[in-house]
Amino acid sequence: MADGTIYLYFKNKDDILVQFFSYKAKQVFDLFREEVSKSENAVEKLRNLVRRHLDEFQRDKNMAIVYQAEMHQNSRSAEPQIRDMSKMYLDIVSEIVEQGQADGSMRKDLYLSLVKRFIVGAVDETINHWLHSGGKYDLVSMTDPLIDLFIRGIGSTK
Repeated sequence: MADGTIYLYFKNKDDILVQFFSYKAKQVFDLFREEVSKSENAVEKLRNLVRRHLDEFQRDKNMAIVYQAEMHQNSRSAEPQIRDMSKMYLDIVSEIVEQGQADGSMRKDLYLSLVKRFIVGAVDETINHWLHSGGKYDLVSMTDPLIDLFIRGIGSTK
């Protein structure tokens, strides 16, 4: 395909990015929901979500690079799409945490908005570190350490 031919389908580079995020968001979030639904237990749902998230980014490193670069810019071409994707992810995390709080597997005395940001931030930083390392290790192997951190925290039991 000639370079100029792509503009028969897209208005400009920003439109390509917007369409990319719209397409990938639907695709990836369907997989997230499917993975979460495989368990009844809130902790396992969270583990399934994080594992699928890390797996999707590891399998498509170019998508991870584009997403992370766009996510961390002050001025984003795909601002509405990024905002919608963030909301969808936070909604899934909220459902899981609320279930965990209701069934007693997660503390009830925590602020839900803080817990959501903690989880999303930790997963995001794990992906960033993996990208900056050149993808030199198995990103998905970080799932269990992240879940352990989320559920048990950093406090000592002494």
